[in-house]
Amino acid sequence: MDFMLNIDLKKLDEPLKYGDKVMLAGSCFTEHIGNALGDLKFDVLQNPNGILFGPDSVCKSLLSYVENKQYLHDELFYLNEVWNSWNHHSRFSHIDKEKCLDGINTSQKKAHEFLKTADWLILTLGSSFIYRLNGLLAPIPSSGGGGAANCHRAPAAWFTKEMLEIDDIKYLLESSLKQLKEFNPKLKFIFTVSPVRHIRDGVVENNRSKARLLEAVHFICTKFESAYYFPAYELVIDVLRDYRFYDIDLVHPNYPATEFVLEKFAQTCIDEHSQQLMKEIKKIVIARKHKPFQPETEAHRKFLLAHAERVKELIKQCPYLNLSEEEKYFSGKTD
Repeated sequence: MDFMLNIDLKKLDEPLKYGDKVMLAGSCFTEHIGNALGDLKFDVLQNPNGILFGPDSVCKSLLSYVENKQYLHDELFYLNEVWNSWNHHSRFSHIDKEKCLDGINTSQKKAHEFLKTADWLILTLGSSFIYRLNGLLAPIPSSGGGGAANCHRAPAAWFTKEMLEIDDIKYLLESSLKQLKEFNPKLKFIFTVSPVRHIRDGVVENNRSKARLLEAVHFICTKFESAYYFPAYELVIDVLRDYRFYDIDLVHPNYPATEFVLEKFAQTCIDEHSQQLMKEIKKIVIARKHKPFQPETEAHRKFLLAHAERVKELIKQCPYLNLSEEEKYFSGKTD
C-alpha cells in the first residue's frame, strides 16, 4: 500500500556536478539548498543581496550583478538606528554608513565575478507580492522608487502592497534570463518555488501568490532550454502533506522535510558520480565536527591520521574540491 503520492521526478539532461560553480538566489528555502551544497564542498555563492522573496527583487538583484552595480551613499536610508538598503536583506544593515555601503559593494563585486563564470543559477521564488514605496512617506533612494526587497520593520504606511500579475512575473523572468545568458552564455537555471507558507498574507492569498509563481516559472522553463523546474513546493505540499513535517510555526518545513527535499534534489539534479562523492565528503565533514574527550590519546591520533590520508586521497582524485579546512584540521595544524 502506498502512503504517499508519487511525483515522477525526471533527471536533468546535464546534471550539476562537482567542479561546477553554483550561484543561488531567492527566499529562505534557497539557503537550505545552498548550505547543504556548501557543506558538501560544492563551489557555491548564495544570496549576495541576502534573502529575497519576490521575482521583482530577485531579478533586480541579478541584473545588478551583471552590470557590477556599485551603490552610492544616497541610496541608503536611516531607520531604527542603522543604515539600510531597500534592495538588501537586513544582514547588510549597519550603524556605520560606510561599513553598510562597503559590505553591500563588496558583495556586489564578488557576485559579478562569480556569475561571470558560473555554471548554474538556482532561483527560489517565495511570493508574488510586491511592496512599493510610498514616496510621500518613505525615503526614496537616488536611483528611484519601486519595490522594497526588505521592509526593515518600517511603518506599514510607507508601502503599498500588491500582487504581481502572471504576465508581469513572466516578463521579469524572461527579460532577466535573456540578459543573464548574454552575460554568461553557458549559464543554466534551476527554478524552485518555496514551500514556506507566507501566512501573514492570508491562506487564500498565499495560495494565489504561489499559483502565479508556478505558472510563470513553468512558462519560462518551456521557453528556455537551459531552464529547469525542481518541484520542492510539490514535494512538501503534495507528497509529505502533513503538519508533522513543519516547524512549530506551522509555516516552515522542518529538518526531516528539508532533508527529504534535498535527497530528491540530489537524485534529480546532481550526477551519479557526484552523489557518490557527496557520501564520502559527508563522512569527512562529520568527522571534522567530532570533538574528542581525550585528544591526547593514541586512538584520537589514529583517527586524525586515517582521515588526513583520506582527505589527501580525495584532493589528489578531485583537485577542484576545497578541503583545505579539513586537511589542516586532520593534520593537527589547527590554531
